[in-house]
Amino acid sequence: MQAFLVSAGVVALAEIGDKTQLLSLLLAAKFKRPVPIILGIFVATLLNHGMAGLVGGWVSEHIGPDVLRWVLGVSFLAMAVWTLIPDKLDDGESTSLQRFGVFGTTVLAFFLAEMGDKTQVATVALAARYNDLISVVIGTTIGMMLANVPAVLLGDIVVKKVSMRLVHGIAALMFAVLGLLALLDVGSFF
Repeated sequence: MQAFLVSAGVVALAEIGDKTQLLSLLLAAKFKRPVPIILGIFVATLLNHGMAGLVGGWVSEHIGPDVLRWVLGVSFLAMAVWTLIPDKLDDGESTSLQRFGVFGTTVLAFFLAEMGDKTQVATVALAARYNDLISVVIGTTIGMMLANVPAVLLGDIVVKKVSMRLVHGIAALMFAVLGLLALLDVGSFF
């Protein structure tokens, strides 16, 4: 349960203001069809984070516990810094995918935008840390949905009411705490 809760919380906060959340807003404004967009985000995230979780599991099996502790600690600290840097969506990222319909465009655009993104990297690190693929992938997917469904449904209202700087600060703090706990080998606290 701990792997699920930490994964969901960390990713939900890290996703706010992320380029994939901006992509969610763009798709919602462009297509005005929230159900296929939300389903597309879910499918893309599940596939992307499933693969990232497998990579994290492989890493935890092939790296010794001391090296893994340092890699995870430094990775989480790097994620803390990365979270403080706002993302921008590249113009035209989804325009070439429109021929696949709303659902297909969302799956493809979201899957591609998530490649190498901080939430995908966080999924790798969380899967390596917890060695519980199912809980981590479900947690990170739920975290993505918690951040992106309101963006699709409420769009501009959410962006105007929520302080992105505060949310990014909280997410960065969570990553920093996870990093320090890993470096200090305080495994039972996270």
